This record gives sequence, C-alpha cells and structure tokens, in this order.
Amino acid sequence: MYVPKAFAVDDLVQLQDFMEEFNFATVVTQRDGELTASHIPFLLDRNVAPYGVLRAYVAIRNPQLQDFRSGSQALVIFQGPHTYISPSWYVRPENVPTWNYTVVHAYGVPQILDREAMVALLKGLVGKHESSFEKPWDFDPGDPFMQKQMPEIAGFEIKIQRLQGKFKLNQNRTPADRAGVIEALSASEDPLQQAVASLMIQRRSTDLS
Repeated sequence: MYVPKAFAVDDLVQLQDFMEEFNFATVVTQRDGELTASHIPFLLDRNVAPYGVLRAYVAIRNPQLQDFRSGSQALVIFQGPHTYISPSWYVRPENVPTWNYTVVHAYGVPQILDREAMVALLKGLVGKHESSFEKPWDFDPGDPFMQKQMPEIAGFEIKIQRLQGKFKLNQNRTPADRAGVIEALSASEDPLQQAVASLMIQRRSTDLS
C-alpha cells in the first residue's frame, strides 16, 4: 500500500484498536496468478509478538481454503470510516476533490486451526458481538445442532508479519482547510461523514501533542 509519510500510522496499539473495532475485513490471497477475496469477521489476539494473530473461519466449500493451505502470504484489509471531500470546504476552492479514509493492512501466512482452536475462535467471536445485547445468544459447541454445523466451516489464523496503517485525513492541508472540512462533515447527517470528522479531530489533537 502506498503510504505517504503524512498519512502513516505506526502506533501498534492504535492499529490493533482499529482492527478490533472494524473487524469485518477482506482477506486476499493469490494462487496460480488468480486473486481471491473473502469478506469475514476476524478476532485479534494481541498477545503474540510482534503484531498479534488474526483468526477467522470460512466455509469448507470456499475455494480460498486451498490458498490458506498452500503456505503463501495473505493480505487482510481493515477499512474504517471514509468519505468524499469537496474543494468548496477549503479556504480557497481552487483545488481538486479528494477522499478521506482510514485503513489497515495486515500481512502473514495462514495456518489451519484444529477443532479446539476453532471452538475458542467461535466462542470469542460470538462473545465479542453478543456482549452488548440484553439477551445474548450463547454458543454451545456441545449442542447437537452446533455439532452438525461445525464440520461445514474451517478456522484459520494469520500471524501478522507486517502491518501498515494509513489514515488519510487532510494532514497535508493547512489548519484552516482542515477546520473547514471538519466543520462541513460535523454538520452532516451522514454517520460516515460525522465519523471522519471525529477522526480528524482526534488526529489533530495527536499531532499537536
């Protein structure tokens, strides 16, 4: 990924926080010159150096499972809030439109999980996404229905070997231009635009500290 210095994010905690918050990601592999992608939720284990381990699962009928078994590298793309930026929001509108966005790329070689590790993965994913519900659904691997379903999926993990973060949030513009963009996005009713405005404010505070 092309990452100009102004947009680079190198802080490991910030990158891991991002992957956990936007954990529905895209995993891309290549085999015999053909690219394959799957869109799936990931669970991050931060406790494995240097960057952590990502775990997920796919259907056993997914052809990408062959790529995971091949020993070749995979790319996992985590995308956060993004939005169009109008030149009319700058001090001088004699500019061009752009797009503000936040993204993290994680690289590593997939390994297939055994049943015990896959059960732990499923418990972790369900627990993460059910925890805020008033009546959370509980994953029980011993349930007869679950025992019939589990052979239909295969778990895998990727030890992250390289990690890139890019938060393109008008850092290359003047403070006045950034303020104009924040004002316009904050006034929008679009949740994505409001989220980008919040990230720009956070990033501005980080740059000033």
